[in-house]
Amino acid sequence: MSPVAAPPPVLRSGPVSLIRYRGGETPRLLAAVTESFEHLRPWMPWAATPPTFEALDEFVTRATAQWASGEAYNYWLSHDASPDVVGGGGLHRRVGHGALEIGYWVNARFTGRGIATRAAAALTTAGLAQLDVERIEIRCDEANLASAAVPRRLGYRLEDVLDDEVTAPGEVGRCMVWVTDAASWAPPSDEQGSTRETN
Repeated sequence: MSPVAAPPPVLRSGPVSLIRYRGGETPRLLAAVTESFEHLRPWMPWAATPPTFEALDEFVTRATAQWASGEAYNYWLSHDASPDVVGGGGLHRRVGHGALEIGYWVNARFTGRGIATRAAAALTTAGLAQLDVERIEIRCDEANLASAAVPRRLGYRLEDVLDDEVTAPGEVGRCMVWVTDAASWAPPSDEQGSTRETN
């Protein structure tokens, strides 16, 4: 799959930066996922078993390849107040032509600071700037109230609730589909410099 154009490799919203994986991030990512394992396990299928260096190194390698192919654009998250990996997020071409799906997670130590909301806002702005993208979706299980609060806070509309396979222990098998598009998207007023161009 060839991308029309990749989004910027660094996105920023307030104190939160989203940085493209380029290789070498595995040790810091492993530390973040390890300390957040019990927090992530109820909702993330990829957190079904404790993280290993090998598994996360494979993810980083895959993320760089998917960026090059345009299949997905994955970022790790940083915060001005910490040198640690505070989460992850990305844009994924898995919900049909003309659409991108946003995924995100936050290190358990940094929840409650609006990091997921800021990351999703920056990803929405970047995704809608893609020439071939007409809509952005955020999907989460109906029981995942914290995740659902993010699109609700950003003004996404709940388009549908679908029966879905249970893939993580906290899920109930009802997938909420939240949607926005260029006509209705309004970035948060305090979003500062939502994209930063770097090589």
